Amino acid sequence: MENRTARLTLLIDPQKKKAFEKLCSREDVTPSQKVRQFIREYIEENLGPDWKDDVFKKGE
Repeated sequence: MENRTARLTLLIDPQKKKAFEKLCSREDVTPSQKVRQFIREYIEENLGPDWKDDVFKKGE
């Protein structure tokens, strides 16, 4: 399981938020779970599945 110690705050149009929450409910996931999934997928698409090796190199 991921370490969830950082907070990300964003502003979104209230209508989009409501639609997003409704879609998440249909998938039986929380909005936070879905956002974490989007972020993971985006990182892996752009940096590859071994992105942690590049981001967390020792000494950097």
